[in-house]
Amino acid sequence: MMRIDILTCLPRLLDSWFAESILQRAQGKGAVEVRIQDLRDWSTDKHRKVDDYPFGGGAGMVMTIEPIQRAIDQLKGERDYDEVIYMTPDGERMEQGLVNQLSTLGNLIILCGHYKGVDERVREYLITKEISIGDYVLSGGELAAAVLSDAVIRLLPGVLGDETSALSDSFQDGLLAPPVYTRPADHNGWKVPEVLLSGHEARIHDWRLQQAMERTRQRRPDLLGKDEKD
Repeated sequence: MMRIDILTCLPRLLDSWFAESILQRAQGKGAVEVRIQDLRDWSTDKHRKVDDYPFGGGAGMVMTIEPIQRAIDQLKGERDYDEVIYMTPDGERMEQGLVNQLSTLGNLIILCGHYKGVDERVREYLITKEISIGDYVLSGGELAAAVLSDAVIRLLPGVLGDETSALSDSFQDGLLAPPVYTRPADHNGWKVPEVLLSGHEARIHDWRLQQAMERTRQRRPDLLGKDEKD
C-alpha cells in the first residue's frame, strides 16, 4: 500500500479533497493511505509559527527550515520514503509520464509551499524532487499537492473499477482522448456516430484512434512527434 504524507501549514484546505469519490474509495480499499500533516505540530514557537522575515529584506514571509526538517526526519524515522517532493512553479513540469513513474513507488512526502516559499536550504538538503503543475502561481502548494496526489492515486492497482480505464486516458499514449458518448443515442436529432453502435470492436478501435489523432492534431499539435524530439 502506498503512503502519501502531505506537509502543510493549512491542513483544512485538503481535508475534503481526500474525503470524496475515487480518492476516498482508494483509501477504503487499502490502495493508499493519505496523511495530511500540520507543519505547525513541529513548531517550537509558542504561537506555532512556521515562517519568518527573509534575510536581506523584501516583501513577504518565508517558511522556516526547522519545523520542515523535524517533520521529515520524524516521518523518515517511521518508514522509508521514495521521494520527498516540493510543489513549486519552477519545478519539473508535471506530465503523465512523471505521474506514471510516481505511481509505481511506495511512499511519498509532498511539501506544500506557502507565503514566499521555503528557505532555500530545504530545497538543497531535504527535497529529492520538485514538481510544477503549470506556469502560474497559486496562493500555496496545497492545490498542487492535491492535483498530483489525485493523478497518482487513480493509477494504483484496484482503484478504478475498470482496470483499463486509466490506460485510455488522455496523454497515456501521447494523444488526447477521443470523444465519448452515452445514452440516449439520439437527443434532439444530435446522434451518436453509427460506428459506436455497431458492436464491431475493430472498427470502433480504429475510429477512436483516428479521432484521438485528429483531436490531438487540432488542439495539441505539440504532442505529435514528441518522442522523436526527446
